[in-house]
Amino acid sequence: MSREANLSVAEREFVLEALRQGQRLDGRQADQYRPLSISFGEEYGHVKLQLGKTSLVVRISAEVTKPRDERPFDGLFNINVELSAMGSPAWENGRSNDAEAYVANVVDRVVRHSNALDTESLCIVQGVSCWSIRADVHVLDFDGNLTDAVCIAVMTGLQHFRRPDAVVRDGQVIVYGIDERVPVALNITHKPLSVTFNAFNEGKNLILDASLKEELASEGELVIGINNGGEVCFLSKFAGAPVDAHDIVEKSNVALEKVKEINARIDKVLLADLSRRGKKGMMEESRAENDREIDSRTTTVV
Repeated sequence: MSREANLSVAEREFVLEALRQGQRLDGRQADQYRPLSISFGEEYGHVKLQLGKTSLVVRISAEVTKPRDERPFDGLFNINVELSAMGSPAWENGRSNDAEAYVANVVDRVVRHSNALDTESLCIVQGVSCWSIRADVHVLDFDGNLTDAVCIAVMTGLQHFRRPDAVVRDGQVIVYGIDERVPVALNITHKPLSVTFNAFNEGKNLILDASLKEELASEGELVIGINNGGEVCFLSKFAGAPVDAHDIVEKSNVALEKVKEINARIDKVLLADLSRRGKKGMMEESRAENDREIDSRTTTVV
């Protein structure tokens, strides 16, 4: 993915020779992820993620806006990835680069284009108002496999986020503050994640979750976007060494197992965070649902 700094000839050959012998620099197996850590800030949708030494922060936000004319029943959803000098000395503040466009494009296709977030549920008044959901990604430290790290963090953030409750009365949209009414979870239709493999030695070696040095020695990437049900929503082999079709099928099965494991991990940390936020959650959620049902019976929609 990123080619900002070149490895020396000796470093590159060391990485390739180790892979020929079935070894990796950090001792991992070919299909093994680095340690994954996920935590949350005080705000809903604020996710801190660390994958090996790659770390980033995602913030999910929402605002009421006008839907697109061609899709009056849909809300809006956008993913913004920012790569600054904080993450890598090869990146410049305020200046986009190929790595930024690459990561944003892949994550957008895996998450947004697969309709992981139900945008129809974001509609408030047809053609007049809707929710606009935005995921802002800030990379703090880069040490390889940014695509998978961003995708995991964005999907975690969407599941953790709660938007303010809103009703329509007499044609006017009323948005309640978080202190006034319990916020509403987003409608997640499925949970796709990207799983990235890097190719080496003319495509004979494929490894999962490459570190930065491994990426710099890589001959190409195979990215598989897949959900828990085994539905492939994105598959791309970018320029570089060819990958055999049988290897793609095999790695798709590996990707499915990894996605199940990571989603189970996400569910666990989400449940733990919900418990941490207090005992009143279920009671207030129930009360808020009753309030919304009452509002729906007394709402005038235009």
